[in-house]
Parts: sequence; structure tokens; C-alpha cells
Amino acid sequence: MIYVLAFAVSLVLVLVLTPQARRLAMWLGAVDMPHDRKVHENPTPTLGGVAIFLAVIISLLLSKIVVSYSSAMAKPQGMVDALSSYQLLGIILAATFIAVLGAIDDMRHLSPWMKLAGQVMAALVLVSFGVEISTIALPRGNVIDLTASPILSILLTVVWMVAFTNIINLIDGLDGLAAGIAFISAGAFFFYGSRVGADPNTLQAMVISAAVGGACLGFLRYNFNPANIFMGDSGAQFLGFILGAISIQGILKRTAVATLFTPIIILAVPIMDTGLAILRRARKGRPFHYADKEHIHHRLLYIGHTQRQAVLIIYLWTAILTGIALSLEFVASKTVVLILLAVGLVIFLATTLPRIVIGGRELEKEEEEEAGVE
Repeated sequence: MIYVLAFAVSLVLVLVLTPQARRLAMWLGAVDMPHDRKVHENPTPTLGGVAIFLAVIISLLLSKIVVSYSSAMAKPQGMVDALSSYQLLGIILAATFIAVLGAIDDMRHLSPWMKLAGQVMAALVLVSFGVEISTIALPRGNVIDLTASPILSILLTVVWMVAFTNIINLIDGLDGLAAGIAFISAGAFFFYGSRVGADPNTLQAMVISAAVGGACLGFLRYNFNPANIFMGDSGAQFLGFILGAISIQGILKRTAVATLFTPIIILAVPIMDTGLAILRRARKGRPFHYADKEHIHHRLLYIGHTQRQAVLIIYLWTAILTGIALSLEFVASKTVVLILLAVGLVIFLATTLPRIVIGGRELEKEEEEEAGVE
């Protein structure tokens, strides 16, 4: 089956390529040094994202070749069209641009505005290949058709892609956190596609999801705490960008259900963390790209969790939210949805209430110390 092939090839490749990426990073000097606003204590090579990128792209290209030339493999109807489409070429080209941009940033530290400009350019490449949000499906069967408003469609697609690119990048603050969230999200997008039909866009999104899932799972072998390599911007931006593309192709192009909220709920943790970070920095008069240690994962560390525990808690939050999102789409019984909501609420309260008591004290103490130094 082509999905198994895409997953397995990507998994094996990232296991083989990541040690090579580590050696390359050491040779180029792409090493993330310890800092007072970072958690890790030892110099750690970056550029792990190069291995993730290569694994995903090679997996997709190999899947395309196998589907095109193998008559023995069982293939869903429309798979040849899905992997031979002009849109898949656009996704590969735009994702390549993002990965290269991230790799340059890992080595040369680009300015935030230069990175933002590059992300916008990559999103426009997607649009030029037909990967864009053309409809918005809302509850009660209401659908907003954007085909008559191409400027609005382009603007919405660019904002969507830039947002996805940065939410993974900003959540990448603990060993294994970004890779794990991307793995869960890719699995959710794959499951969604398997339930909604077999049109070429959906099949294409499912193959990409399988490749991304394999790469993320394999990368955790080296990136879970204690990590010996980071994915860097080359990986975090690439994963965020390609997840955004998957959500457009596999979910947002459907009009039968209220699809707009599905990817937002699945990625609610990094979306909320990014939104809070922007508001927090704006309130303090700091630029949006200012690094701090007040993210959700930092707050979990403040109350005494280890890095592994904090990461696993956020995995659990993401998994629960994913279950809620998919249940809202595919489960007719309201009881199941209510049970998931109740479980999610209990888990959320159990892991956040201590933060209110203890984490707040730690932050106040840290701010007082900073004020004293100034």
C-alpha cells in the first residue's frame, strides 16, 4: 500500500540521514549554544530539519515513481492523478524554499522580517500552483465561496500558511516537542482523509501526511530528551509549512462539513501558545519575535515537571484535542464528544491549576530578579 511505503521510506531515511545532518551541522558551525532564554545546557547541533526535509521529499518522489510504474501495487482510484498533479509539484517547490530558508537561518541568523518575507513568498508559490483556500465551510451547511474573490483567497491562504509555519517554529522549545506535535497532527490529517473520500486532493494529502509522520517519528529517535540534535528552523518551518499545505488540500477544500475548525482544534496548543506569546510581548512593548521563557512548556517546567514530562503532557493535550476535533466531524453520538470534552477539561485543569499557584510565584520572582539587575 502506498501509504505504508511513504511512511516506511521516510522513517528509514530520517534514521539514516539525521546522524549525517548532525555531522554537517558540526562542520558548518550550526550549533545552538546555551542561553538564559533557552532550556538546553549543552551546545547542540541544529540542521536536523535537513534530514526531515530530505526524508519527506524523497519519500514523496519515490511514491510517485512506484505509483506511476507499478501495476502490481493496489492503488486507490485517483492516486496516479494525486501524485502526478501540478499542485504536488508546487507543494514540493514551496516546501523546499522554506527548508532552505530555515537552513540559512540556522547558520546565519536571518532577521525576523526577512524570514517573514520568505514565508510569504513560499505561500505565494503555493497559490501560483493552485494550492489555495477557495471555500470556507461553516456550521449548518453554510459555505463561503472565494472563487469570485481571488484577492481574498490569496490573502487568506498566505495568512494561513504563514501562521502554520510559525506556530510549529514557536512551540519548538523542548526536546522532541515540535516533532511529536507534528507527528500527532499528521496522523490526524491522515485519519481525516481516510474517512472523507478518495478525490485526488485528499489522497495527495494522505500520502504527504504519511511521509511527514514517518519522518517525525524517526527524528524523535535523536531529538527526544536528551536530544543530540535539534531540527532548527529548517525543520520547524518546513513541518509547519507542509502541515498547512496538507490542511488546505485534505480538509479546507471540502465543503460538506464545518472543516475550518478541524485543523485549528488539532493544533490548538501551539496556536494558543503563539497567540499568548504575541499578546504577552505586545503588552510589554517587545517585538513579536522576542524570545522569552513564558511559553506553555516553560510554565510546565516551573511547577516541577522534567522536560520529558512536560513534553508528554503537551502530547496528551494535543491527542485529546485531536480526538475532540475528529469526533465532532465523524461521531454522530453527542455522548462520545461530551465524554472527550470532559476528559480533556479534567486533564487540562490537572496540569494547569498548579501553574496558577506555583508557576505564578516563580515568574514573579524571576521578574523581580530581572528588575534588580536592571
